[in-house]
Amino acid sequence: MLFLSTFTLAVSAGAVLLLPFSIISNEILLAFPQNYYIQWLNGSLIHGLWNLASLFSNLCLFVLMPFAFFFLESEGFAGLKKGIRARVLETLVMLLLLALLILGMVWVASALIDSDAASMESLYDLWEFYLPYLYSCISLMGCLLLLLCTPVGLSRMFTVMGQLLVKPAILEDLDEQIYMITLEEEALQRRLHGLSPSVGYNIMELEQELENVKTLKTKLERRKKASAWERNLVYPAVMVLLLIETSISVLLVACNILCLLVDETAMPKGTRGPGIGSASLSTFGFVGAALEIILIFYLMVSSVVGFYSLRFFGNFTPKKDDTTMTKIIGNCVSILVLSSALPVMSRTLGITRFDLLGDFGRFNWLGNFYIVLSYNLLFAIVTTLCLVRKFTSAVREELFKALGLHKLHLSHTSRDSETAKPSVNGHQKAL
Repeated sequence: MLFLSTFTLAVSAGAVLLLPFSIISNEILLAFPQNYYIQWLNGSLIHGLWNLASLFSNLCLFVLMPFAFFFLESEGFAGLKKGIRARVLETLVMLLLLALLILGMVWVASALIDSDAASMESLYDLWEFYLPYLYSCISLMGCLLLLLCTPVGLSRMFTVMGQLLVKPAILEDLDEQIYMITLEEEALQRRLHGLSPSVGYNIMELEQELENVKTLKTKLERRKKASAWERNLVYPAVMVLLLIETSISVLLVACNILCLLVDETAMPKGTRGPGIGSASLSTFGFVGAALEIILIFYLMVSSVVGFYSLRFFGNFTPKKDDTTMTKIIGNCVSILVLSSALPVMSRTLGITRFDLLGDFGRFNWLGNFYIVLSYNLLFAIVTTLCLVRKFTSAVREELFKALGLHKLHLSHTSRDSETAKPSVNGHQKAL
């Protein structure tokens, strides 16, 4: 099961690297068209990689991961000798029933959406039509999930990087804060040693509080040991870089909306451009291609951060030495769906002009103007609202406190403030 999960994550990594590799290959072929040492890098290789990525994504999504899940849950049919063979048999039967269920659901959905007899008959061709159609539905679900996760992740990235980096110590006395935290740690240790073993609930509570205080003390000591360059240069530079990347992403989406309104070739399933190595797909050449690759990776990281920041998927977050195999399989499937939809989302939002190849370019919904336009509008609006909410949350909280409205619970603290470190001033007041 662990091998199947590792293979699924490898396929996810390949799907993420697919579009950046294709973009950089196109620029390399333009820069060195007659170079003997890069003759292996051609359009046939790129098309083959896209087809393999689609094939293995289907294999992991519809065969390997369901097999791993059902095998973990299986015990063997009643009356059969318990063992691996009985569990495999039950798993294969469950897979067959699941395939029939999905086949029927997709056939009914196709009949409801497109009542053309030719389109319904085409579903009988399992390899050429049914699997690409089913993968198209999964890709649409993945793009909708990215639409939900990516704007949240773009605003959440500032908090995550703030927790990883050392913030500047402005108007703060770190020595005094460490001294206060040390006093609280000693007080908790004395209380912990003074309790009798029969009071189990209070001991567990105090141990948890002591662990939180030790974590906060470690963070303060790390801030104190950090150099002035790390505190005053790295943190502001990273924050500015994140803001620039987010602003460029929103700006590109806005430009793509205008292009969709005036030019039909801006559609993801529009007119095919020149072949690989024939012309640059970016106005700024190699620099523009490098910027597109950076933005694609940035969107993928933001989508993963946003996925685990959502309350509905918060329990999916893996923990060290405390993650069940079922949860690992769920995480692998989620990452695979997000990574497989990343090339489609990047092309739909206009982050890149590289045409989708293989089965990725055969998705029916990519030719619908209203779906593509609505997707771009929702992404731009939701991302802007998330960023505005992120950067105005502190001002909003202070206004509510000044007006006394915080007592009415009109101000809901964000998830960022929940996961941030406890306030040092709060410790001082408690002491």
